[in-house]
Amino acid sequence: MDFVNPPLLAAAALVFVSVLAGLFSARIGFSFLLVFLLAGILAGEDGPGGYLFDDIRLSFWVGNLALAVILLDGGLRTAFATFRTGLKPASVLATVGVLVCAATTALAGMLFLGLDWGSAMLLGAIVGSTDAAAVFALLTRSGVTLNERVAATLEIESGVNDPMAVYLTLAFIALLAPGAAASGGSAGSAMAWAFVQQFGWGTLAGVCGGFAMAALLKRVAARDAGGGILALLIGAAGLSVFAATGLLGGSGFLAVYLFGLIVANRAAEAVAPTLAAMDGYAWLAQAGMFLLLGLLVTPSKMLPTLLPALAVALVLIFVARPLAVWLCLWPFRFTPRETWFISWVGLRGAVPIVLALFPLLAGTPQAALLFNVAFVVVLVSLLTQGTTIGLVARRLGVAMPDPGDEREQRAVFRDFELDPKLPVTLVCEFYNLPAPAGAAQPLGDWMAAKLRRPPVAGDSVTLGSATLVVRELDQGRISRVGLGLPD
Repeated sequence: MDFVNPPLLAAAALVFVSVLAGLFSARIGFSFLLVFLLAGILAGEDGPGGYLFDDIRLSFWVGNLALAVILLDGGLRTAFATFRTGLKPASVLATVGVLVCAATTALAGMLFLGLDWGSAMLLGAIVGSTDAAAVFALLTRSGVTLNERVAATLEIESGVNDPMAVYLTLAFIALLAPGAAASGGSAGSAMAWAFVQQFGWGTLAGVCGGFAMAALLKRVAARDAGGGILALLIGAAGLSVFAATGLLGGSGFLAVYLFGLIVANRAAEAVAPTLAAMDGYAWLAQAGMFLLLGLLVTPSKMLPTLLPALAVALVLIFVARPLAVWLCLWPFRFTPRETWFISWVGLRGAVPIVLALFPLLAGTPQAALLFNVAFVVVLVSLLTQGTTIGLVARRLGVAMPDPGDEREQRAVFRDFELDPKLPVTLVCEFYNLPAPAGAAQPLGDWMAAKLRRPPVAGDSVTLGSATLVVRELDQGRISRVGLGLPD
């Protein structure tokens, strides 16, 4: 057993110390995921642990497996109502937003790192998408509750933008391959077909697999199967869909997220007991992935390009991400505060590091440089954005009040409550307010029309000198309205 116990002891002790350190560091707002990453670095070649680890294939395999588990868990926790609220803006961010972010970051790569356009675009593709593991974990542990529109947009974007990043990464690796320039038109058509395959097969496999699994769960759950067993069944089915979709040339990331979403909403009663176990699987996946990726990194090799890589990371955070978000969300009438917050929560985590392994496996020129830059981007993102989510949410006013804090509740939802079925004219007459256009409508319908977007709790509109606030919704319709009058 000598070949089993020493590595098992080292791995278990490393995870134990990392989790313990993460629990204490989380109290001061330090990212839990960053602790795992730093623990891997300290155990690695340049750290006190001194362990030499360079197995790129194993890291790639573990990274993909872990991301599949994390996306499955995220899909299982996304309600259809939330999905409908954030689907359109999140879809634009997950496609057009990734392109804009990648292109802007590529310019920074050409300027600060001296990359040619192809390698720069590959770098942009690698770091262009937000990370589901980071977003799901840090939003949960931020200590704030976001309004539904912002939370849904961020969660769905992080769940469905990985396919676009994977597609762009593979496309630019193919373009940088020897002989790609000579193929010209055939390369372009191959990229277009790969795009159709990635999203087509990913959507089809995820939806069909989700409906089939939901029907199976309803039968199996009736046989008194425990939550742990059902969680194992769902996890195995989700990973099967992920792998099968990849074999067909589709996006396993998109498939497994849609699979989890449909299963959770079609078989809610059967899924509910499994969520605690699935949360454990997701955290184990995150811990293993970040520890392994930390081991893979050699910090001393990053020093020559550290400052240019920092410049690229800052451009991504403060220029590329805000530009992409403002362009993509402009048609959806998000408030400026919501848009700025979504811009800030462009978290980069394990996905860019896993994507940076693609060029290393393919033998792409400057692959080592791209990997090092991607790692610096992730560190900077987790240190800056990951540790300030709660603070920024409160400062920008996108955090919902604590249900137990009456003062905060009254500050957001105001002092008085009105029936949303009341005609606007009656409200105006009673409070001596000017009657607006469409004053014959019920108050709730008038507010929804005034907002010109799907309402969520916390939305407000003005009526003369008064402020009307959405307190609660019932199946998408405003069911409670708060009224605030000037002092």
